[in-house]
Amino acid sequence: FFFFFFFSLQPMADAAPAGGDRGGERGGFGRGRGRGRGRGDRGRGGRGGRGGAGRGREEEKGWVPVTKLGRLVQAGKIKSLEQIYLHSLPIKESEIIDHFLGGGVLKDEVLKIMPVQKQTRAGQRTRFKAFVAIGDSDGHIGLGVKCSKEVATAIRGSIILAKLSLIPVRRGYWGNKIGKPHTVPGKVTGHCGSVLMRLVPAPRGTGIVAAITPRKLLAMAGIDDVYTSASGSTATLGNFAKATVDAISKTYTYLTPDLWAETRFVKGPYQEFSDFLANPKRRGGPAAE
Repeated sequence: FFFFFFFSLQPMADAAPAGGDRGGERGGFGRGRGRGRGRGDRGRGGRGGRGGAGRGREEEKGWVPVTKLGRLVQAGKIKSLEQIYLHSLPIKESEIIDHFLGGGVLKDEVLKIMPVQKQTRAGQRTRFKAFVAIGDSDGHIGLGVKCSKEVATAIRGSIILAKLSLIPVRRGYWGNKIGKPHTVPGKVTGHCGSVLMRLVPAPRGTGIVAAITPRKLLAMAGIDDVYTSASGSTATLGNFAKATVDAISKTYTYLTPDLWAETRFVKGPYQEFSDFLANPKRRGGPAAE
């Protein structure tokens, strides 16, 4: 009787691991709804692996532009960023900024990394939000904000977004126009949330009279002397930084007597180089090869 009982249990024991594995994959014991997310080895993880390999091959091959502006930049038809800003062309590829301000000209700094949480049925889902400022200390500044499950991914995404949001900074004088421009050309105000940021021109040698966060941004923008006045919840660093960048961006939004000269209208790059853009063989893809 003992031997019969032992051999009758043996097939059940052999079959148990298969059922256990299947239950583990699907969440086990009736948790079938989580089946799709539970397959980390065959689901998103696998796709991520293949995507990572693809990105590596892309980097080795070089930049292949996907926008008309990118094609013009790579072909050397557009000579500077100011030409893009003049015609208000949207920049959709960060490689365009690297093309003009590459080689260590741009400096980036992580302003803050903060955890953010979302309440779910399983508890809290924590992600990381990164604020990154980027600038060349010579008239260009950008701010990027990105949220991701990993800190490194959030920082990488913030740098890309900061490059895409790069803006020109107009500088001026306090008093006589001697030497290079050193301060903001007039009083400007920026808003974000409850934060109000005001920039006031200052004499040469004053320095940047500001809190830590706007001081970093103003230095990256290439402004040497400025007074600042802030109100609202400046402890919210994200809004404080955005209000500062908003104030800096307003330096190019008004006319002054030195800009009263007659405007000479020129063709935009898309119109000027329409023949180049219409040729499919010049696209950065298989047809070009």
